[in-house]
Amino acid sequence: MRPISQMPSDVAASIIGIFADIDDTLTTDGRLPAASYAALEALHDAGLFVAPITGRPAGWCDMVARFWPVTGVVGENGAFYFAHDGAQRRMRRTFFASDFERAANRKRLEAIGRRILVEVPGAAISADQLYREADLAIDFCEDVAPLGKADIARIKTIFEEEGAVAKISSIHVNGWFGDYDKLSMTRRFAAEILGIDLEAEKHRIVFAGDSPNDAPMFGFFPNSCGVANVLDFTGEMDADPAFVAARAGGEGFVEIADVILSARDRNEGKARHREAADAR
Repeated sequence: MRPISQMPSDVAASIIGIFADIDDTLTTDGRLPAASYAALEALHDAGLFVAPITGRPAGWCDMVARFWPVTGVVGENGAFYFAHDGAQRRMRRTFFASDFERAANRKRLEAIGRRILVEVPGAAISADQLYREADLAIDFCEDVAPLGKADIARIKTIFEEEGAVAKISSIHVNGWFGDYDKLSMTRRFAAEILGIDLEAEKHRIVFAGDSPNDAPMFGFFPNSCGVANVLDFTGEMDADPAFVAARAGGEGFVEIADVILSARDRNEGKARHREAADAR
């Protein structure tokens, strides 16, 4: 992981869009700083696409897609994407699983949740579970006293023993049934909403994240970036980001955005200078 300040200027200037985790990437200590939101807006206004790729629930993602300066959002670790068309006043909601499958899976996940609460004292069902469509989120530090790494690993193991997929974020262990993750739904979002072949354009896209459930994205995007708190998971992830910010959380995301926007500004300034020279 190289410092974000070492991202080559030509690489930064070529970036066409940013995918970003929300918790502890855009946020700091559970809050969305004004500077982080302003960075999202600056990227959007500069013509880049911006899309959160998060483990947060459908209820939150509906609001994010509708009100934030973003092109859309992938939620619940890849269970769906939402994209709001302001001109048509229409929200496009695309899920991996059918309504029937999600209803059946929720019953199975409820049983797993009951087992986890018995076997891992101190764990809790996430406060945002009511707004979820496809997964079960187990809180290990957001609204409960932080659990140790052994307890967090045990939660993940219980999900897997019950046949579910499980991923660890900075605040939750998320479990679900279905062959998807953040990257698989991001591919679909890119093709259907952005009109982009993700494989062909991955060198011109940044993913910013902070925790193990971001590893598929870190591994796929050659210019992926971590905020400084990603270093807390050194040696625990299947893939690391290529670059890392000096600061944590939202402040680190601002660093990443500034590197990209500054490089674009310099590149555009050079282009204007050349045009003026040619005119003379």
